[in-house]
Parts: sequence; C-alpha cells; structure tokens
Amino acid sequence: MSLALLSLAALCWGAASLEPTIQCGSENGPSPEWKVHHALTPGDLWELRVEPVKTRVALEEYSLLMNISWILRADASIRVLKATKICVTSKSNFQSYGCVRCNYTEAFQSQTRPSGGKWTFSYIGFPIELDTVYFVGSYNIPTANMNEDGPSLSVNFTSPGCLDHIMKYKQKCIEAGSLWDPNITACKKNEKMVEVNFTTSPLGDRYMALIQSNAVLGFSTVWEKKLTRTSVVIPVTGESEGAVVQLAPYFRTCGHDCIRRKGTVVLCPKTSFDNTLDNNRRVLGDWLPLLLLALLVVTWVLVVGIYLQRRHERIKQTSFPDTTLLPPIRVLVVYPSEICFQHTVCYFTEFLQNHCRSEVILEKWQKKKIAEMGPVQWLTTQKKAADKVIFLLSNDVNTMCDGTCENSEGSSNENSQDLFPLAFNLFCSDLRSQTRLHKYMVVYFKEADIKDGYSALSVCPKYHLVKDATAFCRELHSKQRVSRKKVTSLPQLLTLLLAHS
Repeated sequence: MSLALLSLAALCWGAASLEPTIQCGSENGPSPEWKVHHALTPGDLWELRVEPVKTRVALEEYSLLMNISWILRADASIRVLKATKICVTSKSNFQSYGCVRCNYTEAFQSQTRPSGGKWTFSYIGFPIELDTVYFVGSYNIPTANMNEDGPSLSVNFTSPGCLDHIMKYKQKCIEAGSLWDPNITACKKNEKMVEVNFTTSPLGDRYMALIQSNAVLGFSTVWEKKLTRTSVVIPVTGESEGAVVQLAPYFRTCGHDCIRRKGTVVLCPKTSFDNTLDNNRRVLGDWLPLLLLALLVVTWVLVVGIYLQRRHERIKQTSFPDTTLLPPIRVLVVYPSEICFQHTVCYFTEFLQNHCRSEVILEKWQKKKIAEMGPVQWLTTQKKAADKVIFLLSNDVNTMCDGTCENSEGSSNENSQDLFPLAFNLFCSDLRSQTRLHKYMVVYFKEADIKDGYSALSVCPKYHLVKDATAFCRELHSKQRVSRKKVTSLPQLLTLLLAHS
C-alpha cells in the first residue's frame, strides 16, 4: 500500500513539473523561425492586457513598469507553440521601440491547464513614462510563413498622469507635488472675506490661492518657506459659499506647471465667543423694551440741552474742512486674449490695487454688463468713467496657460471675447489729440515691440514692469487734482462782502 502511494505521488510530481513556464529575453530583430517554412503554426492569443505596476529600485524610490499578461487560445494549435513575442512602441515626443521573446520551457500537452482554465502568463518590464500612449503588439512563434497572414493581437495603453495612485510615486511627480497633501479648508467669514487654511510643502515657498465660481472672485499670494500650517484671508467680490478654492504652488522643479489642489468654501463654524454673543442677545431681548424707553428719555434730554445751548449762541461760525482725502483713481485695463488672465492680468491687478491705490475695471469682472450693454457701449461708458486707460502688452506667451489654465474655470479664453482690438479702434482717435493723450498708457513685462496693427500706441507713455514701477504709479496720479477749500469764518465772509459792495 505504501509503495502504491509513493508511486502515485511520484507520478503527480512528475506531471506538475512538466507544466510549462516562460523564460523571457530581449529580441528586437526578426525571429529565426520566420526564415523557416512550417507545416503547422499556432493561432493568435486569446487575450492581451497591460497595466502599470510599482517596483522598488532603492530606498524611497520606485520604478513604474508594464505588467503585460496574456491568455493562450484553447485549440489544437497550442501543441506547436514555442514562444510568444511582445513588442512595445511609445508614441510620444521621443518614439521608442523594444521587443521581448518569452520561450515556453515545455511543450503544451493539453489545451487548458490540468487544474482547469486557460493557460495564462505575464511579463513585467518596459519602463513607463508619464502621459504617454503605447502600442503593445504580440504574436506567437513559430510565425506564419511568408506570404501568409500572420495572426497577432495588439492593444493601446495610455499611461496616467501624476495624480494616478501608482504614477504619483514617480520621482518627477513627487517633485511636482503628487504626494503633497495641503489639507485645504476654506470658510466664508462674511460677505466680503474668505479664510483659507492649508499645509505648505518644503518643495517651494510661494502659493497662489484663488476663489472661483463662474469667475475669479478673489485671490492672494502666500510666501512660506517652512513646512507649516498657514492661513490667509482673501477679499471676494461676490457670493463665495460653495465656490471652489484652487491652490497653485510654485515649486523649484516644476515652476508654474505644478499639481494644483482644490477645495470648497463653506460657512465658518460658530466659535464659543459667537455662542456667548447669542446668549447675550437672548438676555438683551428680555430687557430691550426698558432699554429703549431709557434711551428715548436720554435722547430727549440731550436734544433739549443742545437746543437751549445753541439758542444762547450769538456768534455762529461756519468752517469748511481744510483737507480732502485723495480718492482712488479709476483705471480701465484692456489686454489681448493671448495673455494669461490668472498669472499675468491678476498679478497686475493686484499690483494696481495694493501699490498704486487704483480701482481697476476689467471686462472679465463685468460680463453681465457687457452682455446687457454690448461691448461698444460698455467700452465707451468705461472710458468716460475711467481716469486712465492702460493697454497691457506682453511678448511672454505663458505656455502653462495652454494646459493648466486654459481648461480651468476663470481662464482667459472661457466664454469671452477679445475686446483689445475693439478698444484700440474706439480709442484710436484720442491718441491723435494732445489734450486727451495723457489718459492712455502702455504697460509690458518684457522688452516688447508694438505690433504693426497697433503702431498708434507708440505715442503713449510706455512702462516696463517691474523696472518702472515707481514712475508708473506716479504717472497714474499725475493728472489728478485735489482741491482744498479755505477755512472762512462768518465775520471774515461779511468783511469780504462789504469790501466789494
């Protein structure tokens, strides 16, 4: 009995050891079997799959490779199958090509596995790059004879970007902030303020926080070098509850093309101080009638006292304030559509408001009025209301706006028309008048030549920011006059009148 069991075990072990496996190696040229005529050749694969897989190459460093798996077709041709060849072609800026041949260690004795199911194999190799399309082709060996149709199976595989749960471990993605979790919280403090809290990253020291709904409601730049929890209060120009807060970091390796993070604005929770105020309000409500009555009595006494005091005044002196606050200057900014709104126009607007005490008019913020009035009427009205009209030019076409900003909310090309040519044509006549020329200015950020179609702008004062920032702000207020009224008492006024009578 024991001898029979040992014999049976030996037979099972021998059968298991004969199950085919694969041995893979590089083979970029034609297979040797292609030159030989074969009476029988295998069919194509039943299925071919490709997926990314993460492998550790060093401490805290990973490599991303293709996991290519295939299933053999369960038919009689499997008995002549010797190998399977896999070729991968990348369709990126730098096209690459490579093949690997996987030989089967044993001849197939059955169409399916002894344990059941089709024969399945896999190979891990071929490094993966970010956002790249790959063409993966396969065919069985021996191949079809010359002048015969060779069976093959192929698939397309597109590698994901840095936000993928596997690709985010790639070193390039890590440097762009794929593992950075800012844990953004944003709450509406009141109708004009939103508080944004987030965790900074040691990868950089500058961040821009934008509040967006249908348009940009407000933004602010945060500077912080250390890894810490920081907070910023952003002024907004519209309803902010439910709006999107977008955090754009500027890291050393990716610059303006880093991974952006988003959050949602909610109402700020009430603090214990607010609860105390509510309790105080309830208590105050009980005493409110008595307090109002006392307030009316005190007010009546004060009114009577003031009346009696003024009744006995014999000299009434009227004076006028000797100073007048300098009001902010109104500035209309027009810019061509190729300039990035978020990273050029917004920065320039922030500079005007914070450093030049200016009230800025932008077509981006008045879409509803433009739709109601029409662009021509709107430009005409804003020109009359504005103290200065600035033509914002730049030859620095920001490539990051082609990707990150172009498809985001509030981008410069989103449902808007270019008012720059229309504004130029409407205001061109003023450029020929010396009395109205002082109202117009040209601003640019790099040395730029004015295009031939807008050569009339060459007569306007031109300022290069940030080199000419001081002179630019001084010129903005150069034509503004502040009138000061002289303090004149009533006796002095009577004397002047008598002297001229």
